[in-house]
Amino acid sequence: MANELQTRATVGIALICVAIGSLLSGGVVFWILLSIAGVLMQAEWADLTRASAHGKRMSMFAVCVPLAIMSPWAAGPSFLAVGLALGGFLFALVAARSLMTAAGILYISLPVLALLFLREQLPNMNGLLLAFWALGLVWATDIGAYFAGRSIGGPKLAPSVSPSKTWAGLGGGVACALLFGFLLHISAGLPVRLAAASGILAVAAQGGDLFESWLKRRAGVKDSGTLLPGHGGVLDRLDGVATSAPLAALLVAIPGLL
Repeated sequence: MANELQTRATVGIALICVAIGSLLSGGVVFWILLSIAGVLMQAEWADLTRASAHGKRMSMFAVCVPLAIMSPWAAGPSFLAVGLALGGFLFALVAARSLMTAAGILYISLPVLALLFLREQLPNMNGLLLAFWALGLVWATDIGAYFAGRSIGGPKLAPSVSPSKTWAGLGGGVACALLFGFLLHISAGLPVRLAAASGILAVAAQGGDLFESWLKRRAGVKDSGTLLPGHGGVLDRLDGVATSAPLAALLVAIPGLL
């Protein structure tokens, strides 16, 4: 148990360092990292949805199209990427003959688009701060949920989907996300409405975690992959980001939502 926790912590810290390094670099470096993650996530998604070998290859090809157009050398994070993601979904639907497999194109493309959008320098807003907030609140949620769930326990959140998750863990995750958001507000000037929204996004992140747990239970596997020791697959690590990042981008793009 101690060795497993040590491995998990070491890999987790390494992943956070890579993410922060790419965030600081921005531009092409950030896009490359997100695109690689996106293709790997689609491969794992195809496995979870029991796609055929042909369907898996075609879905990976399809997700590359919207990811490519998001490059700073191309159109960047724009509405064109949304259109191509929809086109990729329709292509994968025909090629893979599976609605669930094709849905991965949207499930993966939209959070990548959201993070690239947030990282851009927006008028009167710090793109680096916004992207760090969107990623960091998910890390804070995971940490808070893990330790609160382990130390407090109590009623299960969704026992039929994920027996280890508790309501206490959800509360701890929301509390840590809010603490993280308001620390960024005090120290770096994150708008207070976004800091307050961190709790809502923490719930969205936990929802993404539960959704992936449902997919894994449906597929009869423990992890989405084996690439990351102690963590499973890339999808296992970014399931919360997949559901919270698009909402974070909407809150930034449309202030009236909150």
